[in-house]
Amino acid sequence: MDRIRRLFTINTKFEAFLAIYAIAVGSTARGAHYLTDYPGIGGKLLFLCCCLAAFVVGGLIIDAVDIKQAYES
Repeated sequence: MDRIRRLFTINTKFEAFLAIYAIAVGSTARGAHYLTDYPGIGGKLLFLCCCLAAFVVGGLIIDAVDIKQAYES
């Protein structure tokens, strides 16, 4: 079970940046979907919310990796 858990653990900043990139691509794709479903200001606001959520999650992931590396050393 430990081997499986290690597959889904982000240990380095490189892995964090890969995960953040995947989250950002997914959120912009979802935002583009909102733009087509909800034309006008509503779609733009939903697109903005998707992008802001990706920024927040990215910052949290990088901070968590920094804290984990400081704790382990």
